[in-house]
Amino acid sequence: MKFVKYLFIGIFFGILMSKSEAISWYRIQEMFRFQAFHMYGIIGSALIFGIAIIDFIKRKKLYNLEKEPIIFEKKEKQYKRYLFGGIIFGLGWALAGSCPGPIYILIGNGFSIFIIVLLSALLGTFSYGVLRDFLPH
Repeated sequence: MKFVKYLFIGIFFGILMSKSEAISWYRIQEMFRFQAFHMYGIIGSALIFGIAIIDFIKRKKLYNLEKEPIIFEKKEKQYKRYLFGGIIFGLGWALAGSCPGPIYILIGNGFSIFIIVLLSALLGTFSYGVLRDFLPH
């Protein structure tokens, strides 16, 4: 019963992503071909909203559900790491036609071919877990 609120947040997120066409393969293709602003507008809005929320959390010194203070630690800038990870992420996104978030939404909307994408994402995550100790961090 404790996690029902997360189920409703997920359902709301799924409806929002579906209605905004953020899960549309055509919209994603438009974005990667620089033919339309639609997806850039959605991503940009999410970025601005995220920055505002993080700023609010920092200013109000809010706590998480376990009553611990939310702390944002400064990390060392590692451009190569982020560049390499971003390239891999972008290639996967372009090949699958979907970001990892909407995979469940696409399956829920009846696009059963995305079960293969989900299984591939799980395999990639498992592979990272196995190889993590051998990768530069």
